[in-house]
Amino acid sequence: MLGRPCLLLLSLLVLFLAGCDSQSAGPPAIGEAYAGPATLSLRKELGPQSATTATVKHGDRLEILATRRRFIKVRTAQGVEGWTDERFLLTPEQMEGLHHIARAAAELPSQGIATIDEPLNMHTEPNRMAPSFYQIPENAKLEVVAHRAAPRVQNPPEAAFLVAKIKPPAPPQRKPRSSAKRPPLAPLPSPPGPPKDWLTLSLSVAQPAIVEPPQPKPEKPAPPPRMDDWNLVRTNDGKAGWVLSRMLLMAIPDEVAQYAEGHRITSYFSLRDVHDGDRIKHDWLWTTMTHSGEPYEFDRLRVFIWSLHHHRYETVYREKDLKGYYPVEVSTWTSQNGKRTASAPAFSIVAEDDDRKLYRTTYVFIGNRVQLVGRTPYERPKEMGELRPKDSSAPAGSSPAPPHVSWFARMRQSLTAWRHWRSK
Repeated sequence: MLGRPCLLLLSLLVLFLAGCDSQSAGPPAIGEAYAGPATLSLRKELGPQSATTATVKHGDRLEILATRRRFIKVRTAQGVEGWTDERFLLTPEQMEGLHHIARAAAELPSQGIATIDEPLNMHTEPNRMAPSFYQIPENAKLEVVAHRAAPRVQNPPEAAFLVAKIKPPAPPQRKPRSSAKRPPLAPLPSPPGPPKDWLTLSLSVAQPAIVEPPQPKPEKPAPPPRMDDWNLVRTNDGKAGWVLSRMLLMAIPDEVAQYAEGHRITSYFSLRDVHDGDRIKHDWLWTTMTHSGEPYEFDRLRVFIWSLHHHRYETVYREKDLKGYYPVEVSTWTSQNGKRTASAPAFSIVAEDDDRKLYRTTYVFIGNRVQLVGRTPYERPKEMGELRPKDSSAPAGSSPAPPHVSWFARMRQSLTAWRHWRSK
């Protein structure tokens, strides 16, 4: 019989061993990853029919336990283990890049509000194979901030970690030849000689024409890949990601959108309010795109005014055959003439010239006329989030202040703009 002290010591030893065993339970982690989709189901075994062990959300940290081809065994923060496809996982670097996109998108100027007619997936990259971490609900409002054209067919994004590759089977080995000597072959008979009148026969036969070998046909160049237009959008709660541009519908009023003539509206802005009786209308600026898959954002711009005489929208200015880029900015232009200060709506665009150099062009909307007041070289920022070149001292969201323009110069510019508009 054991005494009470011995039983107490034995119980403590059993509890200590059980605690050590519980702490050492489970294989050690060989890496870390994050859940990419909005919701990700972990399976008990490989295969779609396997039971679900846990469901994690986008951004949840997971420990990598094992790999099997493109399938990964992970463990959640609660200690639940399960299998998933490597395409649904993000590396820590990719997760930080996604946070950087959200921070950069918060600083980029909006190019217009867009809506959607059905739920739309938001991707981490402009790629159909990229993880979709959020589903935008129907009729939601999104701010368009950037654009990118990407090939329609792309390889899946890089794996979140290194997966063991299957070695190709070794080629079958041939049996070594026997070293035994074979008996020698019988000698070949001597060939027959030419006929005696071979010279006469050769002269009487017509010589065949020399036919040149056919020249190989030049290979046709591979057709260019089909491109998709993607837009970087942000939601009201701060989420940012890539969506297909063709799924977006710019929320400009239909009485203006009807003049798009089949072109895709890429940005729009209200220049000023117009009071027509008890109604409030707006004068609009928009940019449109004729073709898809181009590296630039628009090839035309147009300014509409609300006519108080005809009670409808009319065009007062347009440009076409542009290669324009985001951002299009709207600001207020001020002019000092003695003690009088005048202000008017202004907007600026970035576009290429014939030498493929970028310029930011500023226009002023005075009365019902659009006047060109400034044109300066422009350099596109290399990183997202930089609204202006590094050497620019102008604050974000403002336009460069144009120099003072005399009354005669303004009249000359107005006449030039009017002639340019009539020539269009």
